[in-house]
Formats: sequence, structure tokens, C-alpha cells
Amino acid sequence: MDWLAQPLHKYPELAVFLVVGVGYWLGAIKFRGFGLGPVTCSLVAGLALGYLVDIPVSATAKSFLFLLFLFSIGYSVGPRFFATMKGDGLRWITLAVVQCVVGLATAVAVAKFLHLDPGFAGGLLSGGLTQSAAIGTASEAIRTLPMSEAEHERLVAHVAVADAVCYVFGTLIVIVFCSIVGPRLLRADLARSAKEVEDELGIDRTKPGVVSAWRPFEMRAYRVAPGGRVVGSSVAAVEARASDARVFIERIRRGSALIAPRPDTVLQEGDVVVASGRREVLVGRLGQGQATEVEDPELLDIPTATHDIYVNRREIDGKTLEQIGAEMGDARSVFLRDIMRGDQHIPVARGTVIRRGDVLRVTGPEPAVIRAEAALGRTVVPTESTDFVTLGLGIFLGALVGVLIVIPVGAFRIPLGTSVGALLAGLLVGYLRSVRPLFGRIPEGAISLMMALGLASFVGMVGISAGPHFMTALREAGVSLLFGGVVVTTLPLLAGLFFGRYVLNLNPVLLLGGIAGAQTQTAAMAAVQEASASPVAVLGYSGTVAIGNILLTIWGSLIVRFVS
Repeated sequence: MDWLAQPLHKYPELAVFLVVGVGYWLGAIKFRGFGLGPVTCSLVAGLALGYLVDIPVSATAKSFLFLLFLFSIGYSVGPRFFATMKGDGLRWITLAVVQCVVGLATAVAVAKFLHLDPGFAGGLLSGGLTQSAAIGTASEAIRTLPMSEAEHERLVAHVAVADAVCYVFGTLIVIVFCSIVGPRLLRADLARSAKEVEDELGIDRTKPGVVSAWRPFEMRAYRVAPGGRVVGSSVAAVEARASDARVFIERIRRGSALIAPRPDTVLQEGDVVVASGRREVLVGRLGQGQATEVEDPELLDIPTATHDIYVNRREIDGKTLEQIGAEMGDARSVFLRDIMRGDQHIPVARGTVIRRGDVLRVTGPEPAVIRAEAALGRTVVPTESTDFVTLGLGIFLGALVGVLIVIPVGAFRIPLGTSVGALLAGLLVGYLRSVRPLFGRIPEGAISLMMALGLASFVGMVGISAGPHFMTALREAGVSLLFGGVVVTTLPLLAGLFFGRYVLNLNPVLLLGGIAGAQTQTAAMAAVQEASASPVAVLGYSGTVAIGNILLTIWGSLIVRFVS
């Protein structure tokens, strides 16, 4: 291994790129839908490389990457975190808090029962609860303990080893529980539960996709036939006949003249009108012999726009799309194509509830889209530049506050720490961005890079530094740690399942999505979607994942204090 050891020892930064590359390569491999993901594979790759080759790792570089990751996590979930504090969101907050608290209590109890040291306890929690970010907060907490630097390194290595042991089974258990075990314990038919939610929201599964008044649209030109039903009717009257389908008349050709219609404009024989609406409506209703479609490029040359609107209006938050459409006088000719809540696509239907911080992709004639923007929020204009002032000062001030604030918990005095401070700073900046979309702008691509590369690089470096201790630590706590991790994973899932169903009375398919979110397991949510043949589980997932990300990350610091 000398040919590899010498350059990696001299240039340790190359080892980080090697570990991340191998981690992402292995993380993309799945067996029957199950995979470890790039972060855990980066940790395993780092452990293997560190065991084989002596590579120095910079503590400053590790901390820098981890703070970037934590700030980006807070920034991305900030709008949802505060939005869930209202209305029905309280039930999802309660579910997430109960599940996370049970997870912490179980991890502490198992760690004490097995007489684990703070390092193994931190890894037991991060792996058992499948939250890799807790590796960093546990490691930071260990470094504040009064002991030698060599002991610090040994315990931090134990965090990485325990996480690697527990995460594999933890991830598999969450996926199987949410998609198979949970439904059987509740005796629930996921497909039927999903259909109930879809019916409540107004999703019609008898047609492909989500078919509602808020789907993508087309514009087509039709000639008004002599003696046709619309001859002599006003534009407002014609549109009212198809109010359920939301078909609008955008422009009229009368002879050689192009007319911008008003509500009282009366249609005449021979007029050629441009109708906008859902494609299936135009083809199914107007294209089945009721009107003659014509090709008129000049008439159809209508400026259209597709904009992403960031919802920041208080009066919009918590209302359904149907309510918003009824209340918005400016909704005419505007169609909703997609809803993004964080990085998750939300089903589009009449009963879908819009939350502050959602991004709505709307399309229609440009003036109509501009009117809708004024009523809903602010346009998200793609940007390539990052507000480094907010990024740098936000992380600095958040980390500084984390160092200064000490929270008394019984006989303990627990400092927040730089990692939790950076996380909370990201939450605050993300929330302020939802209120003032032009504040603290960081492109989505930059956030994705900070989250993905920051965490994978950090855990890879933790693995490299822990590699020399790997076999010793594994022999010290291997089998008992594995079974302890199974307990730590399973008990919170059971608590969330029965509490959510019989106390909060949540729909089974939404509940299982929420349980996956509280454990920050996107793969488990996808498994619920597959088992139910419906996307609606994402509604429960999005209600808990923000809380889960914050609490489980903080738990890494707490378990070290409780066990030490």
C-alpha cells in the first residue's frame, strides 16, 4: 500500500476526495430498493481507508465543513419549521417531538444498560435514529469533556464505529417498519387510506396523474360555428358554463382584427377564439365535435410566463388551493403546475393546504401570472450569486451564541455548542428569507452542495481519523452494540405509530409518512408511497422532517452529557 499511503499522507486532502467519491459510488447501489446512501458509505470508506493508511486529518477542516452543513440544513428547513407551528401542524409537531424524545430516552437507557462510553453512546444514537448529523454534535460534545486529547480521539472514533454498526440495520428497520410492519400492526390498508386522503384533497385517480383545476394548460384556437351554442353569449357567460374545468377565452379574431376580450364581449359567428385550459379538457370537451380547431399562429402568439412564486403572505398560509382560488379575483387564467415544500413535491389538488415557504410554479398569460404573484408572494428569480455576508456572519454569530449560551438541565450545565448554534442560525436566516425573499439568498444548487458535500466530507474525515481504532472498538462493543441499535431504532417507531394513531388520530398513510420524517428517512417515505400506490405520504413526511432534523441533531450533544 506504499504507493497509495505516501501521497495520501503527504496530501491528506486527496484522501477526502477519494472517500467522498467512493462513498457516493457505493451509496448509489441499491438492492431491492434498499441502500445505505452516500453519507454512511462515505463513513465506511473513511473507516476502511483510515484503518489501512495513516492519514492526518485537520480538525479545522472537519469543523468548517460540518458548520456549513448544519447552517444549510437550518436554512432549508427554516420556513417549514416555523410554518408547522400553526393549525393542524401542531399534531405533526407533537408526533415528531414524542418520537424524537422516546428515541433519546431509549438511547440513553440502552447506553447505560450496556455501560457504553460517551463515544459509543453518541454513535448508538446517530446510527440507531439514522441521523448522521448527530455524529458531529456528539463529537463536539466529547471534545468539551475534561480529559486528555488522546482520550478525546478515542471516544470520537467510537462515535464513528458505533454509527457504522447501527446505521445499516437502523435504516433497514425504518423502511420495513413504515411499509410493512406498521400497516399490519394498525391493520390498515394503505391503498384505501391513501384513497381516503386523495378523496378529501380532491385528487382523482381515475385519470393519469393529478387531475384538478390547477394543472398545466395549453392554448388552442377554435372557430365559432354558425348556430353554435356560444353565439350571442358573453365571454363571462361562456366561461361560467365551464367553471368546473376553468376554461378561459384569452383572445378573439374577428375578421382581420385581434380583440382582447372583456367579460361583456359577445361572441359572433365566424369568430376564432383562443381558449386556455387543461389539455385533457380542451381535447375532451372542445375537441370532440363541439368546436372546430384551427391553426392561427398570429392569434396564438400570446406572451405566457411560468414563474416560481415563494409564498410569504400570512393570509395565504393554511388555506387550501380551492379556498385560494375562490378568494383570489386574480386567479383567472392562472394554472398551478407544481408545489415544492423544501425538496419534496406536494400533490396538487383542490384540498391541498398551502404553507408559508412553499414554492408554487404557476403558468399562464404573463399579465395574469404577474397579478397572481402580487396576491401570493414573491417571484423566485434564479440567481447564481450567494449572499456570503449573511452566510459568513450567520454561521459566525450562531456559533458564537452557541458557545456563550449554557442551558441548565437538572444537575447538568449543557452549552449549546458551535454546531447547534450554526444550526439555529440557519433556521433563523431561512425563516427570514421566507418573510423577505430577497434577504440572505443562497441558490438551491449551493445549498445542495453544502448539505451533500459538507456532511459526506465531514463523516468521511471522521472515518479516516477513526480508522486506526476501528477493529479495537468493534471487538469491544460489537454484538451488544448491534442489538442495542435495533432497540433504539424500534421503540421510537412503535411509540410514534400508536401515539399518532390512537392519540392524534392521524390517517395511517399520512402517519407512516410522518414517522419516516421524524426519523429523517426519505427512503422510508418512498417505501410508503410505493406500498400505498400514492404520493400523499409526503404530506405527513413534510410535517415532521424539519422537527426531526433539528431535534435528532441536538440529541447528539445531549446523550454525551447524560452518559458522561
